[in-house]
Amino acid sequence: MAEPVRIDVVVNGEQRAGFAEPRTTLADFLREELALTGTHLGCEHGVCGACTVMVGGDAVRSCLMLAVQAAGTQVTTVEGLADDVHGRALQRAFTAEHALQCGFCTPGFLLTALELLREADPGGLGDDEIREAISGNLCRCTGYENIVTAVRTAGGNIGG
Repeated sequence: MAEPVRIDVVVNGEQRAGFAEPRTTLADFLREELALTGTHLGCEHGVCGACTVMVGGDAVRSCLMLAVQAAGTQVTTVEGLADDVHGRALQRAFTAEHALQCGFCTPGFLLTALELLREADPGGLGDDEIREAISGNLCRCTGYENIVTAVRTAGGNIGG
């Protein structure tokens, strides 16, 4: 068993520190060491997208990234979306458009869509572009239509 190392990271705008073994995933570090349980673990192979978080502004699968790799970076989890204009728009749109059912996959969809909205053309997002962006996120409850509609709605409500 490896000796735990100190990991300093800015999470949702707040400087945080914790200890983890070098082989600990970012998902486990966030959930177990920092008590941020909004990041969900589904497949633990990077396939389902439930564990998606933002690291340095990029959406990443936290089950595939080691916590030590995140040291010194800025991480945004679903808990931090309320502090982001795009995140707030997404949360409101997901609620208004009924884009969730059980909610297990929702954090991953929100963080994936956050990256899309931050990089999107202010002229608006097309459904094909949204579908492509969320194609790596799996949901067992919905038919994805309401999720696509919610992302489109959120993009339209931000106003470029």
